[in-house]
Amino acid sequence: MAVRGTARVDKSTKVLVRRLQPGEIAVIDHPELDEVAARSLLEARVKAVINASPSMSERYPNGGPLTLVLSGVVLVDGAGREVMELVRDGQVIEISGGKVISDGRVLAAGKVLTADKIRRRMDQTKERMREVLCDFVSNTLDHARREIGLISGQYEIPDIKTDFKGRHALIVVRGRDYKEDLGAIRSYIDEMKPLLVGVDGGADALVEFGYKPDLIVGDMDSVSDSTLLCGAELVAHAYIDGRSPGLERLRMMGLSGEVFAAPGTSEDIALLLAYEKGADLIVMVGAHSNINDFLEKGRKGMASTFLVRLKAGPALVDAKGVGRLYKNRVRAGHLAPIVLAALIPAALVAVLSPSTRQILKLIYLKLFFGL
Repeated sequence: MAVRGTARVDKSTKVLVRRLQPGEIAVIDHPELDEVAARSLLEARVKAVINASPSMSERYPNGGPLTLVLSGVVLVDGAGREVMELVRDGQVIEISGGKVISDGRVLAAGKVLTADKIRRRMDQTKERMREVLCDFVSNTLDHARREIGLISGQYEIPDIKTDFKGRHALIVVRGRDYKEDLGAIRSYIDEMKPLLVGVDGGADALVEFGYKPDLIVGDMDSVSDSTLLCGAELVAHAYIDGRSPGLERLRMMGLSGEVFAAPGTSEDIALLLAYEKGADLIVMVGAHSNINDFLEKGRKGMASTFLVRLKAGPALVDAKGVGRLYKNRVRAGHLAPIVLAALIPAALVAVLSPSTRQILKLIYLKLFFGL
């Protein structure tokens, strides 16, 4: 079946989704398509996705491709890097049998991935996970020795206006199920009113839920202009040599911000910042905390995350996955047998009780004999 629509082209998936319209075709260059990227494409309601790179990983069973296909999105895989140049942004194209066609001319071609193909490939990569896990742990330990300065005071913590002292802090990261988890703890946010910290695209999630971030931390590459202009304090993550593409973006927008030069991820420095500035409790939403999370980010280890979580442990609460607790609500039909089972012993107790038997006897005489 052929699919026809307007193409939107960008090498950065997280940038592209901000301008995708429902029913359009996304043309991306995203090796090892991850779950978060797939869900963001679904939220933009794409009709099809053309990936210049292989969508499936050789290392681990990445769930992005299966998420797209099971939702009815046509996924053309491995169309070649030239497709990014051959397909123009806004051009009307057609997908037929893996071929990308415009005005009767084949621009590029790839393979259409089906759910069965993806599952078989995922099963194959699962068999290699033991070796991948060993390498991951080894890399984590090696880098932890080099990055110990992250928690020993080697890197200067910037002075910020946001006062964490004695407060709860909620740090939102654009990770798996981050929106579901954020929605699940709304009552906590509304009641405790924690300081709200958005890590890059996590700041957009806060705004989407009706909250204004107090602080935005990160590379500033996946947060929208409108959120950066919301009035939050800004901290740009920089390389250890001081270079900060995020700060350059802020300056181009006429904004100012502090710089935090340190190794690791932006969520690591956000957590470290909240802890060092005296937060009483730190709640993480969408954080990357396991091997699959880090493999999806293209990282071979999680040294900085391990170190920072080790330091902040007493104050840290990870809300990752809490939204799943609310997905499968118990239905009334499921409750009926439970309620019935609970009523049976209560009824037996009532019938066997001498006083209850006397009351039931009086009711019987009154109803049937008018006594």
